Amino acid sequence: MITIMIVLFVLGYIGIASEHISHVNKATFALIMCGVLWAIYAMCGHDSNLSEDMILHLGDTCEIVVFLIGAMTIVELIDRYGGFNIVVRRIHARSKRGLMWVLAFVAFFLSAILDNMTTTIIMVMMLRRMLKNQKERWMFASVIVLAANAGGAWSPIGDITTIMLWMKNYVSSINLIVNLIIPSLISVVIPTWIATRFIATGPIEELNNEDQRVGYVLSEHHHGLSVAILILGVAGLLFVPVFKAITHLPPYMGILISLGILWFITELIVRHYHLDGKIDGRISQVVKHIDMSTILFFLGILMAVGALSQAGILTSLASWLNDTFENAYIINGIIGVLSSIVDNVPLVAACMDMYHVTTPETIAMAADPAYAQIFVEDGLFWHLLTFCAGVGGSLLIIGSAAGVVAMGIEKISFTWYLKHITLLALVGYIAGMAVIALETLFIAI
Repeated sequence: MITIMIVLFVLGYIGIASEHISHVNKATFALIMCGVLWAIYAMCGHDSNLSEDMILHLGDTCEIVVFLIGAMTIVELIDRYGGFNIVVRRIHARSKRGLMWVLAFVAFFLSAILDNMTTTIIMVMMLRRMLKNQKERWMFASVIVLAANAGGAWSPIGDITTIMLWMKNYVSSINLIVNLIIPSLISVVIPTWIATRFIATGPIEELNNEDQRVGYVLSEHHHGLSVAILILGVAGLLFVPVFKAITHLPPYMGILISLGILWFITELIVRHYHLDGKIDGRISQVVKHIDMSTILFFLGILMAVGALSQAGILTSLASWLNDTFENAYIINGIIGVLSSIVDNVPLVAACMDMYHVTTPETIAMAADPAYAQIFVEDGLFWHLLTFCAGVGGSLLIIGSAAGVVAMGIEKISFTWYLKHITLLALVGYIAGMAVIALETLFIAI
């Protein structure tokens, strides 16, 4: 049974990783893999408590899925009202090299509030209004991918992997930010500095006004309304970690409250400004445009990983990694490199099932208490996992949702990225891990 499940999971992974080649949505393979793995587990004599086991895993998965639906709807709402165009028009620089720095920092901090994929879409689409040369746009878009992935790594709501770890109390919001913002920033600053060496020094080109974003017309006629929705939407996203800290309720409850408040406000706005049929400004209309294929992919892949966990496969893998390496930097370094080949969501989900948060009692009973200490909440292992899974996805263009999106919009070739960007991303990745090691050493002293 175990061999069959591993083989099927690998085959499903190959299908997911080859989405850009086969042009078959990765949710297809994730959903099939989920159903088949649970079916095999059931047919091998584990059907006595199967319903309870599946409900347990489904409950954990749906917490993340509901949160994502709420967050993606709020982001889509901001975009629909032209809120992001306000950000675009505030970007200024004197030269192309200066512009690259500005875009890198904007992507880094914007993705900490939104997510790396949405940030990349906004920033790369904006490039078409700023740069005419395609190869220059490829370099700029690649830096945006690096910055967006790194920006999501230090924020509890910046990336699906950080959301997963934060929601299950593997990390806390404040400690995550404090411990990872500098390593994440270093992983962007170094590659960006190198990338600027390949950009000619010259003035900024005039904006190309022929390439307008859909829905941004509203921001030209109702500027104040766009600003208001931008502020309310961002405030709604930032409310979630505060709500969790105060009430100790799961984050999806906070996002549902934010979504409900925005729903009420936008209903009043649509009636007051007579926006019916113009921008589909109601939440009931906006929700139709969120990326449901991504939601279904997360549902399928997380439930598939749950089947592997239930079969005991992940526990065995964790034991092998511990026995072979017993070093958090090596284990997470490998995970980070793997996340550039396959999706980081199932990798992090697998690690969460392979390893568990240790308590003072489990540390006292451990054969190696010092090693067990790194698995406490906000321990070194979980911060490294968050950083490596997020930043490591930048090593290849297909290693992250941000990279795939940039690849699709700008038609960046896999080989061009491998030749010009991979080494830059690797330098930043290693530098970021080195900073984490220095921080850990400093705290220990």
